Amino acid sequence: MKINQLDLFSGIGGFHLGFEKAGYKVTSYFSEIDKHAVAVYKNKFKNSNYVGSVTDVRGAELPKIDLITFGSPCQDFSLAGKRKGMEGDRSSLILEAIRLISECRPRVFIWENVKGTFSSNSGEDFSAIIQAFANIGGYRLEWQLLNTSWFLPQNRERIYLVGYSTEPKRDWRGVFPIGESNNLSNAMARERQTSACITTSYHKGVNYDNQLIKVKSATSLGYEEATSGDTINFSQPNSETRRGRVGKQKAQTLETSCNQAVVQPNYSSKSLNETIERNILTEGEPKALDLYNRQARDESPTLTEPHHNSLRLFDGYRIRRLTPIECERLQGFPDQHTAFGNYNGEVNPMSNTQRYRQCGNAVTVDVVEAIANKIKPLFK
Repeated sequence: MKINQLDLFSGIGGFHLGFEKAGYKVTSYFSEIDKHAVAVYKNKFKNSNYVGSVTDVRGAELPKIDLITFGSPCQDFSLAGKRKGMEGDRSSLILEAIRLISECRPRVFIWENVKGTFSSNSGEDFSAIIQAFANIGGYRLEWQLLNTSWFLPQNRERIYLVGYSTEPKRDWRGVFPIGESNNLSNAMARERQTSACITTSYHKGVNYDNQLIKVKSATSLGYEEATSGDTINFSQPNSETRRGRVGKQKAQTLETSCNQAVVQPNYSSKSLNETIERNILTEGEPKALDLYNRQARDESPTLTEPHHNSLRLFDGYRIRRLTPIECERLQGFPDQHTAFGNYNGEVNPMSNTQRYRQCGNAVTVDVVEAIANKIKPLFK
């Protein structure tokens, strides 16, 4: 099934890859202003066509477009941001995408954004966006809040809105709902999650169930418990109101700086200067580990030696930052998808800082694939 895609705010190509995994043959025209994301996109999708900033793209200069995808900048809608909503400079770029939908009249368009869009300015921003889509005319709109955790071990809730042409009239059941039951079969899902999940496996015959790490948190107990395979969010370590720091056998929402560590058994004789310290873990039993000054040293970064005596190494465990490859897997990308970029014809390695940033900004490939499978009748 061949389609021409206009991929706006394209990042590293999560929409493109999701449609390819669903069996589409995609010719993409992609728009992005981050030079490192552009370089990754060019390197991974060599037949793609770069069209510059979204503000410069004109529908009349493009071939017939079948699909427009966009995850417009979300910082002004995010619950963690300043919540400027549609008044923010970045979020208002969605109006450029709406302009291009009007100019290109694709069969389908897909918009992805953060959960906070629902509540931004007491819901008025989301209503305004829906009205703007409706004003284009000739499209039916459906949307749903989807969670990456239905497909991969990352808790990441995002709004997905699909608009599709009402001509020709079709007798079909629509796109949504998509849920856990719409995922792969249970056996396939387990196999897929195993291959994609955090690389902190256990050794057969070793039981760590009774060994816990206590992480400082604003709960009734004053801490949360973490054990092998759990993740720990170590951003804002001195906050007295943070909670939900521990992800139980899954990652929390990946963000651009990847402030997440993972608990894993330590089977090698690592020295203290290869552990981490950042003062978010509590004292007392079971043994606790302070976390300070994380530093990525190699492909599997560990956390740096403390500079005071409060560190106590948890027996048999280490806590380390997620690696770029793990972040790629948690977003459904192949290993090393972000490892290299094509800069004006010259392929160069990508820094870990950029790799974390790109994964945090990406859409989840598996979620896009599920939507792409549901909308195949629209392209027949």
